[in-house]
Amino acid sequence: MAEALEKTTESTLAMETIHGVEEDDDEDEEESDSEDSEEEIEPKLKYTRLANDVSNILSKDAASCIAIHTKFLALGTHWGTIHILDHIGNNIREKEILAHSTTVNQISIDDNGDFMASCSDDGRVIITGLYDESNQTVTFDRPIKAIALDPLYFKPSSGKQYVTGDDKLILNEKSTFFGRHKMTVLHQGEGPIRNIKWAGDYIAWANNSGVKVYDVVSKVKITKIDKDHDMRPDLCICQLVWRDEKTLLIGWGNKVKICVVKEQNKTDVKENVPLKYVEITAMFTTDFIICGIAPLATNVVVLSYEKNAENSEAGRVNAGRPHLLILDPHMNHYDEISNDALSIRGFQEYRCNDYHLEYLADDNQFFIVSPKDIVVAKIRDQDDHITWLMEHEKFEEAMAAASEHSKELKTHSYFAIGRAYLDYLLEEEAYDEAGRLCVKILGKRKESWEEEIYKFAKIQQLKLSILLLIPIYTYLLAIATYIPRSDPRLSSTIYEMVLNEFLSTDHERFFQLIKEWPSDLYDNDSIINAILGRLDREKHSELLLNSLGQLYVHQKAFDKALGIYLRLKHKDVFTLIHNHNLYDNISDKIIQLMDLDQERAVKMLLDNSETISVEKVLQQLNKSQSYLHVYLDQLVQKDLQGTQKYHGQLVKLYAEYDRTKLLPFLRRSEFYPLQLALEECEARDYVKEQVFLLGRMGNLTEALKLITERLQDVNHAIQFCMEQADEELWKNLIEYAMGNPKFITALLQNVGAHIDPIKVISRIQIGMEIPGLRDSLVKILQDYNLQLSLRDGCRKILVADSFKLLERMVKTRKRGVFVDESQLCPVCNQRLTVNDLRFASNLNVFHCRHAFHEDCLPARATNCIICNSIKKDRRPGTREHYLK
Repeated sequence: MAEALEKTTESTLAMETIHGVEEDDDEDEEESDSEDSEEEIEPKLKYTRLANDVSNILSKDAASCIAIHTKFLALGTHWGTIHILDHIGNNIREKEILAHSTTVNQISIDDNGDFMASCSDDGRVIITGLYDESNQTVTFDRPIKAIALDPLYFKPSSGKQYVTGDDKLILNEKSTFFGRHKMTVLHQGEGPIRNIKWAGDYIAWANNSGVKVYDVVSKVKITKIDKDHDMRPDLCICQLVWRDEKTLLIGWGNKVKICVVKEQNKTDVKENVPLKYVEITAMFTTDFIICGIAPLATNVVVLSYEKNAENSEAGRVNAGRPHLLILDPHMNHYDEISNDALSIRGFQEYRCNDYHLEYLADDNQFFIVSPKDIVVAKIRDQDDHITWLMEHEKFEEAMAAASEHSKELKTHSYFAIGRAYLDYLLEEEAYDEAGRLCVKILGKRKESWEEEIYKFAKIQQLKLSILLLIPIYTYLLAIATYIPRSDPRLSSTIYEMVLNEFLSTDHERFFQLIKEWPSDLYDNDSIINAILGRLDREKHSELLLNSLGQLYVHQKAFDKALGIYLRLKHKDVFTLIHNHNLYDNISDKIIQLMDLDQERAVKMLLDNSETISVEKVLQQLNKSQSYLHVYLDQLVQKDLQGTQKYHGQLVKLYAEYDRTKLLPFLRRSEFYPLQLALEECEARDYVKEQVFLLGRMGNLTEALKLITERLQDVNHAIQFCMEQADEELWKNLIEYAMGNPKFITALLQNVGAHIDPIKVISRIQIGMEIPGLRDSLVKILQDYNLQLSLRDGCRKILVADSFKLLERMVKTRKRGVFVDESQLCPVCNQRLTVNDLRFASNLNVFHCRHAFHEDCLPARATNCIICNSIKKDRRPGTREHYLK
């Protein structure tokens, strides 16, 4: 058999999603408003209606049961036919089986999908070999309501067992004795058996009194779970399904139980008690009737039917929609995870037993079967999740999911989601956000970038076509910031289109892009022509002129750019000159540069004086004395000696524009005409400057006169006399002071170290009132005593130092001087020391470390003859003395 094809059916299921456990009608009405306002929750399942050949089958017949295998599905009908279909509803050729003459009650398939068993009210049990001719038909004399095939039926050694259910539960098998058919009654006497499920070693069945579990290996019933509701078993069939070989799910009436087969502790096993038992791990009661149950991991999937279906007068059922719920089971309660109302065809006329639920564990698919419809529910995958997010305009979450689960996606991609998000933002006119998103979405896709920008152009044309008064360029403003300039690099037409748009709508942004974008992205000539055309209408637009200047720089037309920058008084002109070495072009524009920024202009002129000579600068700046003063001031500070010829001119400029620098300059420089400087100061009545100049010219008396008469600053006069150190000048000052008591006080307090105070005191007229005289005299006496104390202290220090030096000299001379055995006498050139005492001689050792035999020295020699001769050779007039 060919495996089922995996593809999506063309027909999809219309469904309504419901959240929360259903309450009474009154409570629903009260909470309707609040539920409407709640955010819609994403469903857990997706639904498709099984179509293709199924549609033709159910248009002529009605489904009565279904069995699912990983390879195929078997659909039983009320006319007794079994259709073998793939999982998307296509007939598998030659696999339609005309099995029974009436309704097929139940179908069972072995684990390998090789054999299929079916039963019917016609009393026949048919076991069909799907891949061989080993078919078997067993006829009973009573209707067979349920059947279960041994999961290992396909194995030759399995015994070919199956279980049938009517009023009895019968185990059918092939006997080892001549291969005959053997029947064993496992249970009877509790009413009809309507459902059987076999998994592993265990068979579970349901009759009127409850559910039983039989252990095939130990051949004993291990449990009975009683029916605990009052619903008729024939109108509400018990639903059984094995989650695994030891976990049984039971849904019966409005009760759900989860049972686990466990083994007892061997030490606790009593006689005639089964080794295994069943423990109910979860159970709860619902508000609906269960007409199908299936496992989903640790949860359960339940197909529900309204508990109270209303009957019309004609006796027909008027039922509501069935629901498919995912429940988290607990003991005595459950948590509802999802609840979906299903749009089943003809649901209004169906009863509980008309619905069936089967599942395909490997793919988490659930098949909901009704007489005229089959719906398949699947766990929603990442593609479904992203689709739901996009439908609910949660694009950022969709992009995050696509990025995280990119390998799982089949129908969506990160890029496609991003483009859809961009389209959504454009529709919402969220242009800023769309611009930021472009980098993230479009990445390095050149064609996508160009397509997105052209899309804007279409939007723009549409806006203009409906006569909007304000052009819409917000999106372009947003996206222009993120347009790539390299990797990828778009066509020049794109960049020119963007620039032309901003040229028409936003000059500031246009200028910003001109500065930011490399000039090779677009055609400079075309943009320049566009700006010139715009300037014809807006002649005084600074932004346009700035943009034009920048473009001229790109073209290396620096003279044109320089002219524009100077016209605009743009401070970037200095950067332009520096970066492109335009110093030869500014010799006639120095005044304009000074108007723009004196400090930067002067610094530029001084730093490039080799290119722009001082003479050229002065020739320009002579037209503006204030600029000339600034320039020469900085020039002199940089090179005082090299600018001697400009010092006289600078004296006049300082006198006019900055007197605070005049006197320091007069003191520092010696290269200006003194008479010219004096005349300039006299003309402006600058007395302090005149005093300095007169002093430098030697006219000390006149200078002192200005100080005393014009400035009347006795401290200045005293300082002036101290600097000049002229006895006659002091006399003139004393003479002048005799007529001014304040001057006398200042002289007495300040000149004690320079002139004798007696000379001042003796000339004071008797009876003259001198302010602070007593304090001045006291200060003179204190200064005198201080001088005496200083002299005495110095004397004591000298005496102490002399004694210390003498002691050091004596101590040094008392030290012994080492004489080596190999040392020779400088006179006789013999060893100074000998071992034979007969030839020994006294030694004379001097502090200069020269040593001699006593017999070798002249009589009464007290000094070293070597050192003494050297000193004589160094007397004045000798060659050695001259060299020294």
